[in-house]
Amino acid sequence: MTNPIFFGEPDAVRAAGPGSVFVLEGAEAHHAVAVKRLARGEQVDIVDGAGRRLTGTVSAAEPSRLEVCVESVTEENESADTLILVQALAKGGRDEQAIEAATELGVHAVIPWQSERSIVRWRADKAAKGQAKWQGILTAAAKQSRRSQIPVAEEMLDSKSLARRLENVDLVLVLHEEADGALVPAVAEARRRCGGRPLSIALVVGPEGGISGSEVDLLRSGGAVAVRLGPHVLRSSTAGPAALAVLNHALGRW
Repeated sequence: MTNPIFFGEPDAVRAAGPGSVFVLEGAEAHHAVAVKRLARGEQVDIVDGAGRRLTGTVSAAEPSRLEVCVESVTEENESADTLILVQALAKGGRDEQAIEAATELGVHAVIPWQSERSIVRWRADKAAKGQAKWQGILTAAAKQSRRSQIPVAEEMLDSKSLARRLENVDLVLVLHEEADGALVPAVAEARRRCGGRPLSIALVVGPEGGISGSEVDLLRSGGAVAVRLGPHVLRSSTAGPAALAVLNHALGRW
């Protein structure tokens, strides 16, 4: 079984090396000691959220303080390809379910999308609070799945802003129930077009009411490709994670 992980202060994690003692304090240490009940002699990983992982043995465990003897340091590059999930705001917490599962499946960034048909609306200060909440979900999911990298929750965008944000992404896949194209051939074509180099790929998922025709046209005008995942309609909470699972296989990550 893999070691439990905890997030350390990034500068401190980067400064630690084999043979040193890393001190974890604050909420993460409290969770390790009071909740996980870690004790002296147990193995644990400390990560910085950007790919650096310290592996070591607990040498002391006190309330809100955990000392770890560092045995090895690993710099992890989870994938040369970059995966972005554009998730439309959706009712019933389905958008939050989607980004949580996407984190477990290896997404690198998520973009909250205020689409035309989104019933949920983030207005004014609610946008900042919503972004912060999504970042918290991504962080917790990364910890649960024992990733050393925490995906980034970007700021909420409307459709026009989204089109501009995706202009420099190598492949934008719009998941649409009326599309004729398939995901895997689109990825293969993008890989061929880019000469086999690592790709940045964005998956665009609409709300429960679907993506409007004008939004599809807007994204297509910027080079996006509309694709469909099989014969059935997937919910907003399912479509992104399902597509990411297919991408993981198509890109050789799984």
